[in-house]
Amino acid sequence: MEEHMKTQVAIIGAGPSGLLLGQLLHRCGIDNVILERHTPDYVLGRIRAGVLEYGFVDLMREAGVSERMDREGLVHGGITLSFQGRREHVDLKALTGKSVLVYGQTEVTRDLMAARQASGAPICYEAEDVQLHDFLDGRPRVTFTHQGRKKTLECDYIAGCDGFHGVSRKSAPKDRIKEFERVYPFGWLGLMSDTPPVEDELIYVHNPRGFALCSMRSHTRSRYYIQCSLAEHVEEWSDDRFWTELSARLPEDVAAKLVTGPSIEKSIAPLRSFVAEPMKFGKLFLVGDAAHIVPPTGAKGLNLASSDVYTLYHALRGACLEGRPELLDRYSEIALRRVWKAERFSWWMSMLLHTFDDDAFSQRIQKAEQDYYTSTRAGLTTIAENYVGLPYEPVA
Repeated sequence: MEEHMKTQVAIIGAGPSGLLLGQLLHRCGIDNVILERHTPDYVLGRIRAGVLEYGFVDLMREAGVSERMDREGLVHGGITLSFQGRREHVDLKALTGKSVLVYGQTEVTRDLMAARQASGAPICYEAEDVQLHDFLDGRPRVTFTHQGRKKTLECDYIAGCDGFHGVSRKSAPKDRIKEFERVYPFGWLGLMSDTPPVEDELIYVHNPRGFALCSMRSHTRSRYYIQCSLAEHVEEWSDDRFWTELSARLPEDVAAKLVTGPSIEKSIAPLRSFVAEPMKFGKLFLVGDAAHIVPPTGAKGLNLASSDVYTLYHALRGACLEGRPELLDRYSEIALRRVWKAERFSWWMSMLLHTFDDDAFSQRIQKAEQDYYTSTRAGLTTIAENYVGLPYEPVA
């Protein structure tokens, strides 16, 4: 027998955006159910971002899940850009009055999962054959199979937080959605190790051999990346080969301090820029990676999902608690304004720092960009303002 359920908001996906939205809605009294196709262990096993904008940090605090983040997160007031061995410090705090927080996405997800469990709000892991119905006109519903039983979830609204490959964007009418994409001709080979970071702040490196990034998750866990060909396979990269290549790309004084060790995770990620417009289809709202992807160079992926959550959360509050459903009509417009600005910054950082097989003119333009933006306060401020995150725009 098919089981019928009801809620105000059906949230598809239990990644950080779905969990954060669910936590915020629960705390203000809006019922919601989260459906996730994978297991909790699978969700936690995804190694992703680790640099949080101040807006994301504030939203975690508003959601009441910031205790461990505030205790263990590393406050960073600056980043370093390196071009052919020349190092330029971008003082985020001095230029903007704001900082970023280094705290891994895995830990964010862990905290949000714990909060969901403690709240008792419903969440269904391993939900199979999820399908969205009647969200364009009428009362939305979601059908799925859970633990061998077919279920129907009736709701007022659907939040599609299920990522680039999820069902939410695929459910949008093909004649109503437009997609914009740029695929980059390289990937990032990332390695995580239980070794102390080479420096206290992130270092972004442009080198003729290719881009490199020195990052971290804690005082004892480091995360490093190097630009690589998309034709390469992670199995071809031993730990020794990775450390040797990373050292060759770093400034000499940085390479001399590098502490190496066995990898605990290693993977290759392709880079792409992607935006789907609009982000609203009737009573279905796309959130985060379901609507947009950015190359990781600007540290915007998780943060951009957070700003979507902020906008949708406040619009849903207005609709459900204040009788102002018209606020939801502005969701896509407001979200996309910030999306495209973050897409621009992530694209620009990628073009500034990676090595391309370009003609001599393009290479000179890249060098001029590097010199200009690091030699004037205006240029440095532009980088800093975008890196710490542009302000969230109110929905009302």
